[in-house]
Amino acid sequence: MTDDGIRLAKRVAAQLACSRADAERYIAGGWVSVDGNVTDDPASRVAPGQDVRLLPGATAEEPTPVTILLHKPAGFNSGVGVRGEPALGCVTPQAHDAQGHGQQRFLKRHLTKLALTSPLETDASGLVVFTQDFRVARKLVDEASRVEQEYIVEVAGTIAEHGLKRLNHGLTFNGKPIAPMKVSWQNEHRLRFALKDVRPGLINHMCGEVGLEIVEMRRIRIGRVSMAGLGVGQWRYLLDFERF
Repeated sequence: MTDDGIRLAKRVAAQLACSRADAERYIAGGWVSVDGNVTDDPASRVAPGQDVRLLPGATAEEPTPVTILLHKPAGFNSGVGVRGEPALGCVTPQAHDAQGHGQQRFLKRHLTKLALTSPLETDASGLVVFTQDFRVARKLVDEASRVEQEYIVEVAGTIAEHGLKRLNHGLTFNGKPIAPMKVSWQNEHRLRFALKDVRPGLINHMCGEVGLEIVEMRRIRIGRVSMAGLGVGQWRYLLDFERF
């Protein structure tokens, strides 16, 4: 690319004999290459001698809003607390895991107007969801109290008498009873929590109430979507058939 020449959108409109609006949609959708490299910035400039092409399958329709599933590393901030680097910084082309699903190409516009729907403590790791889709945001934010989440929690200490029963039902948080949930031992140091209406600090508080200290906490599922296969720091797009 060069600072000289004309705007890419103007070049594409003239080359395809289409409107400037359609040209901008082709470019923003990742359907235009310049000298063999895809660009999604309609305002970039091209010189007369540069090769501008429309890729096969191109459409001038508005790009579909995306939802991003990220395996947040511990120490990255995703909406709870102020410590740590922003988790969204992990969403790079290099960290994209297609998982053999033939996922769409990464576009810069996929990082704009993203809503964080699932805050997670800075010290915790696991599944975090960012979305441009209002339907996903409504499901995970407005209806959060009805969406089950699953955590694996490594603990230290000796659990109090009847502690597991109390974790399942019988504790309070901020002066209010905690709704029943499913808590079970995975091994002598690991608990599995399946619960709804998750609030910051809730699991930490519950463990402390029964004499346990959290060593590590990882969220592995939100609703019907799991983190399966995503390595720490990796991300992928939510697939068309997946529903929370």
